[in-house]
Amino acid sequence: MSTPQVPLTGHPFDAASTAEDVAKGIDLTGRTAVVTGGHSGIGLETTRVLSLAGAEVVVPVRSPEKAAAALRGIPGVRIERLDLADPGSVDAFAEAFLGLGRPLHILVNSAGIMGIPLSRDARGHELHFATNHLGHYRLTARLWPALVRAVGARVVALSAAAHRYSPVDFADPHFERRAYHPMLGYGQSKTANILFAHRLDELGGDDGVRAFSVHPGSILGTNLSGYATPETLRGLGLVDGEGNPVIDPYTGKKNVRQGASTTVWCAVSPQLDGMGGVYCLDNNIAPIAAPVEHDPRQHGARPVPPTGVSPHAVDPEAAVRLWHLSRDLTGTDPAR
Repeated sequence: MSTPQVPLTGHPFDAASTAEDVAKGIDLTGRTAVVTGGHSGIGLETTRVLSLAGAEVVVPVRSPEKAAAALRGIPGVRIERLDLADPGSVDAFAEAFLGLGRPLHILVNSAGIMGIPLSRDARGHELHFATNHLGHYRLTARLWPALVRAVGARVVALSAAAHRYSPVDFADPHFERRAYHPMLGYGQSKTANILFAHRLDELGGDDGVRAFSVHPGSILGTNLSGYATPETLRGLGLVDGEGNPVIDPYTGKKNVRQGASTTVWCAVSPQLDGMGGVYCLDNNIAPIAAPVEHDPRQHGARPVPPTGVSPHAVDPEAAVRLWHLSRDLTGTDPAR
């Protein structure tokens, strides 16, 4: 059964804790992790800390040469090619990994795009949804045999407080008829990440695969924030009037070391043994928050308080509907 969406009590970590803090004393020797986007920003810090704990980390990327420069000096890292928006690329990566016959203990779906103009992949799918959700859905499906082989794998899906901008619009997920705004597309994809983890955990429990979704905080200096305009960053409260980053972990604005912490906590913490299906932030299970009614198409992007998860993102019926939609769009089905 999925874990109740209720914060843990007597908890040793908080918003200011770093990835190294939450991984202290954890031994991952002999374990394998895959971290998409593991060569930049919080993905890079996730890779570094998992490697420091003894894991072998596979980092699939679109530009292996760029990744090699970023990952230089981190031991136990292997770089492979992957484009999440290209189903053939996802399949090729997964087939090569499965060909090794190794278990996959940790899958961190960290790569993503944010705030881009309306764009579509080769299938006509809106690009936030295609990259942030469908690509990771397909990757998880293709790697499923390796996750089951681990007998206790964890899947961590990177979401964001921006999920509160939008539920998944099942009538028009690709903005073919409704008006588009970059943060609306991003927000929908981040809701999809949460619903995906919830449903994956329900279906994967019998195979020992647990799943979590994570809000890492709002972190500048990553490839993700590079897609956002200066106006969007100011509107979200991530930079001040002079364009300087705002760091305040207790309002969700974190540095990279703090931003990677909840991802690593969900991936390795023994506190979460036997748990799953929940949305986490600040190294804890998040509470359910009051709905936020805000349409960025009309009012622009605004800061979204990282106080919890919107009810639309933990709706079990929506999770099932998204699963069916994703299965139909990709022709794949994890946990089957």
